[in-house]
Amino acid sequence: MSDGHEHNGHEHVPSRQRRRFPGISSRTYEHPADRSALVALRKLSGFDTVFKALSGLLPERSLRLLFLSDSVRVSDQQFSHLNVMLRDACYILDLEKVPPMYVTQDPQPNAMCIGLDEPIIVVTTGLVELLDEEEMRAVVGHEVGHALSGHSVYRTILLFLTSLAVRVAWIPLGNLAIMAIVTGLREWFRKSELSADRAGLLVGQDLQASMRGLMKIAGGNHLHQMNVDAFLEQAEEYEAGGDLRDSVLKILNVLPRSHPFTTVRAAELKKWAESRDYQRIMDGHYPRRDEDQETSVRDSWRESANHYSTHVKNSKDPLMKLVTDLAGGAGDLGDRVRRGFGGFTNPTAQKPPRGPETPGSSDTPGDDRPPRDDS
Repeated sequence: MSDGHEHNGHEHVPSRQRRRFPGISSRTYEHPADRSALVALRKLSGFDTVFKALSGLLPERSLRLLFLSDSVRVSDQQFSHLNVMLRDACYILDLEKVPPMYVTQDPQPNAMCIGLDEPIIVVTTGLVELLDEEEMRAVVGHEVGHALSGHSVYRTILLFLTSLAVRVAWIPLGNLAIMAIVTGLREWFRKSELSADRAGLLVGQDLQASMRGLMKIAGGNHLHQMNVDAFLEQAEEYEAGGDLRDSVLKILNVLPRSHPFTTVRAAELKKWAESRDYQRIMDGHYPRRDEDQETSVRDSWRESANHYSTHVKNSKDPLMKLVTDLAGGAGDLGDRVRRGFGGFTNPTAQKPPRGPETPGSSDTPGDDRPPRDDS
């Protein structure tokens, strides 16, 4: 446990006892959807070429000089409470080299971990002013989780390509090619946020603080007006509510975003915190970094596939239920299609009783129209 002793330069750890995870592998907390999305991204046509080209061209030194010159570097002399949190997070997750951390003036609450050669953590003044100490600790742990997982490289490329896509929007083919990769990167990054949320919980070891932080990001500094259970009910309603049209709108709404919706993040994190996997980690049973070389890519892919299969099967979303019906060959699928999008609102609804058939009647809508004059 974190005991306040110096270790690899990580001194001044808080007095509260927190479990430490020596040699922990990022596989411990990485969400299966994160790994599968990254595999899909790497298989995207042209991604390897772009990645290799940008790795040598991105102005990383310029980026570091920019933060050094126009932001406040966290240290024992500046934002010392954040420096204590950063060192403690690195101590708990056993990240030997503490990444530089900067506070930048921006009223929008945000934090990011960027950099190609070495990660840099940046938090905005809006976030620092919004969160209390334990909520902020979860955020710092979140960003250290990104660093341990190596996410900063892809995040940096995403930032650069997003900016580049705006500049070359007038070139149709060039913009399409870039946006295809940007879309793939965004899909992966949204999943990687779920992984980093788990890392934040491993560092803070306070689920309620993590929940409060997500609620504040969604609704501001008005905790007395918010309730964790009601907030999680929103996630339930979001997933299960509506019909197939709403499922399509959910996809369209999330595509331009770099982060998942906050209610979804809260529900995912609470589910993981209550799982047997989380309890095993807290008991000291977790994958080690020195075992990473022995990890089978096929096994990781199989785990991700099993996760998606279970997610689709158990999902209450109308579109996911449709996918399950298609896979299972639902007998009433044709009837639901004929009834339109509304037919997917309640998959278990009974079909309306049919009246007595009359000569010349038909199930096809519109057959009672007057005959067309083809003359």
